[in-house]
Amino acid sequence: MSAIEIRLTELGVSLPDVAAPAANYVPFVQVGDIVYVSGQISQNADGLILGKLGRDLETEAGAAAAKTCAIGLLAAVKAACGGDIDRLVRVVKLTGFVNSTGDYTEQPKVINGASDFLVEALGDKGRHSRSAVSAGALPLGVAVEIEGIFQIK
Repeated sequence: MSAIEIRLTELGVSLPDVAAPAANYVPFVQVGDIVYVSGQISQNADGLILGKLGRDLETEAGAAAAKTCAIGLLAAVKAACGGDIDRLVRVVKLTGFVNSTGDYTEQPKVINGASDFLVEALGDKGRHSRSAVSAGALPLGVAVEIEGIFQIK
């Protein structure tokens, strides 16, 4: 088991298989040592995490949903690394989309769920640049979608 997977196990997280694309795209694209991971939607073992922040969900629930997106991102990175996630050099950038009402302003706190998890799991490798934006709607009605850029060796 890799060092990153040991740390994930300590946190009670196991990486799922990378999700199959739902349309005409691929889960990730590698260009040199950079991996661009397609948006991962909020879902857990019970299914999709649905709802609109500011109406259906509180910020804390949104942050938990964002963490599930980060787990999906790492699953895709592991696949990009041929199963050896220890090839991950660092998280470069996240772009987080929050399904929220027009007057909701805590998008950064929601995406903190992903950012905090990545730093907790990866240490300094998990520190990254980031955007957190509101979306009037997201695919299938999910609460959060996050895409990421990663450096691997």
